[in-house]
Amino acid sequence: MRNVDMKMHIRGRSVFVDDIPAQEGLLHAVLFLSPIAKGTIEKLDISKANKAEGVAGVFVGKDIPGPNQIGHMIPDQPLFAEKEIQYAGQPIAMVVAESKHLAKKALKLIELQVKEEEGVFEPREAFKSGMIHAAPRVITAGDLDSAWSKCEYIVEGKAHNGPQEHFYFETQRALAVPGEDDTMKVYASVQSPGAFQHHIAEILNIPMHKVELEIRRLGGAFGGKESTAIWAVAPALAAKLLNRPVKMVLGRNEDIATSGKRHPYEFDYKMGLDKDGKILAYQVDLYQQAGAFADISLAVLGRSFLHVSSSYFIPNLKAMAVSCKTNLPSNNAFRGFGVPQGVFVIETAIEHASEVMGVDPSVIKRKNLLQDGDFLPYGMQLEKTNAIRCWEELDRRSGGIARRIKTIEAYNKANTETKKGISVVPVCFGISFAQTALNQGSALANIYADGSVSVSTGAVEMGQGVNMKIALIAAKALSIGKDKVRVETTNTSRIPNASPTSASTGADLNGMAAKMACDTLYKRLQVFAAKKFNHNNPDEISIRDEIVYLKSAKTDYKWEQLIHEAYWDRTDLGCRAFYATPGVYIDRKTERGRPFAYYSYGTSITEVTLDCIRGTYDIDSVDVVHDVGVSLSHNIDKGQIEGAIIQAIGWSTMEQIKYNSKGKMLTAVNSYKIPDIKFCPKEFNVYILENSLNPYAVSNSKAVGEPPFIHGLGAYFALVRALRSFRKDKPLPASLPITPEKAFMYLYE
Repeated sequence: MRNVDMKMHIRGRSVFVDDIPAQEGLLHAVLFLSPIAKGTIEKLDISKANKAEGVAGVFVGKDIPGPNQIGHMIPDQPLFAEKEIQYAGQPIAMVVAESKHLAKKALKLIELQVKEEEGVFEPREAFKSGMIHAAPRVITAGDLDSAWSKCEYIVEGKAHNGPQEHFYFETQRALAVPGEDDTMKVYASVQSPGAFQHHIAEILNIPMHKVELEIRRLGGAFGGKESTAIWAVAPALAAKLLNRPVKMVLGRNEDIATSGKRHPYEFDYKMGLDKDGKILAYQVDLYQQAGAFADISLAVLGRSFLHVSSSYFIPNLKAMAVSCKTNLPSNNAFRGFGVPQGVFVIETAIEHASEVMGVDPSVIKRKNLLQDGDFLPYGMQLEKTNAIRCWEELDRRSGGIARRIKTIEAYNKANTETKKGISVVPVCFGISFAQTALNQGSALANIYADGSVSVSTGAVEMGQGVNMKIALIAAKALSIGKDKVRVETTNTSRIPNASPTSASTGADLNGMAAKMACDTLYKRLQVFAAKKFNHNNPDEISIRDEIVYLKSAKTDYKWEQLIHEAYWDRTDLGCRAFYATPGVYIDRKTERGRPFAYYSYGTSITEVTLDCIRGTYDIDSVDVVHDVGVSLSHNIDKGQIEGAIIQAIGWSTMEQIKYNSKGKMLTAVNSYKIPDIKFCPKEFNVYILENSLNPYAVSNSKAVGEPPFIHGLGAYFALVRALRSFRKDKPLPASLPITPEKAFMYLYE
């Protein structure tokens, strides 16, 4: 992961939003939040706060120049609640003062009277009451009704997964600076340049070309800065109304209490298999805990919905998915974007089926792995499928899956105070935005007269190394050293309408656009060089490691000289390129189509040791083979795989959010446990699948940010196996995460 950013991070020289030097007249904004989850505002008096020391202004819904609306996918979310309150922590007003301390002090002077109502906090309850954000989605394949009679084994059950806090290092924050002619420049820690520019323009009632959003880097995001626009829009509103720079920075507990999480789901499943373990039928209902407003939940639900069959071929299937409206903060994107939830329930069903059949779950999984020619539930036929290749490569590299399972079984027969568990998890993860229109990216490449190169794209660097990948792509396309390439800030004035950096498409879309721009520049340089050498075929000119070659013969003509002379010959050394992923679509009426350009595959095996006296456990080892196509950077890709797995292990085993009966957050920074270095697997082996080509992405690469997250589910299912080895007289665990407390209660309750 060594790159320019990492070197600056170590030296403390990286500039984030809060590092931008304070400008003259800078003000600080804080939000006045609802203390209840549901109710009606009967009285709101801001007069005392307005007169408080250092306060420049207090603003409510009626002060907004444009519509009081920041709904991300549907217009259902006001910036400030004016009458109805939908969740505890919902913004009602904003105080702007000379310092954050004075602003928070003035918050206490705001008088609020509300009529509290009973809130709804569970998705099934919301669904029964008709509280949903859109009509349920249903997909069918084959003939499910007739398939059940052909099944030797049928299992049914319920499952549930909990939320997960993003816990990015840099909390939500933005700095808004008003400019001339009613313009606004916003420095923000956000993932969606185009969408947030649009929200700011609407709230301020100005055209988008008067809003400039500047993003150098984020201190982490994981999806939590993709959609909810409150913290970028609110300071921009204050800056416009006061005509002074305004900054808003959330404290850690403020961030945890008011921001969305990974979506909890509740599931009903039914699975049928033949006597050999082939899955013949699968029915599943997904109840998504969306929160008060739709935000990005419908898109997340769509990804869960399209991945319900995971890595398995299932000829007869029916899935229903619905986004349920509750009186909690709106949940939003998180690494994996709904796919881990869809995979979790089918893995639970297979775990259940394996117990009924008396076989290890890996036996069922291997028999049902996807292969070329198989159809997915939405009608897409697979090609270049690496599911079996990854499984077999893992089997070879990890010492034999079957042998390791037998070793665990022998250990458990010989030990009572500790038990071991082992789980194999395959991955089939579709890459593209399920919302087809978002599959587009732009890039601007400039070669300067001294031979240095700058590249601008819509990708947002948040620690995942996308800028490094883009720099490598540009350097390779021009055949120059990467030290000559600088990736610029993400700026809406250079790259308009940029899609979010999410869905693992940041390098795919923006990298392809950057390559196209650099390829065009390369061709222009070929034409110029051919003219210089009086050669009539530019295609016989090439650049290799900053040296010009003619008919494969090395010349003494170097990169810097080439660029210098091309400039003086009036060669255009700047190029903008646009890329749209071809062939992707989904028909929402029939739920058929090709929603993904390609698939990322992988298989992992995880071992754990459970202390049956205390309920605590260790993650002994994780071995994973993952398909990244032709890697753009092995260091970055391995780092992403390791980071995703550890983050998923946290979700599966220890991370949990608690609310009280009134929908108020109980969890704070000191009570939310994320994996640390001591909790990481004692042995961690990551292998990149070799000889994998992917013609559907830049330089035959494959996306790697989100797919490896699925491997982390192996910790959960390995713990299930360990728990069941100790106690089988209880129902199968089907609630993620398995915390030490939950493990202890399962063992002894």
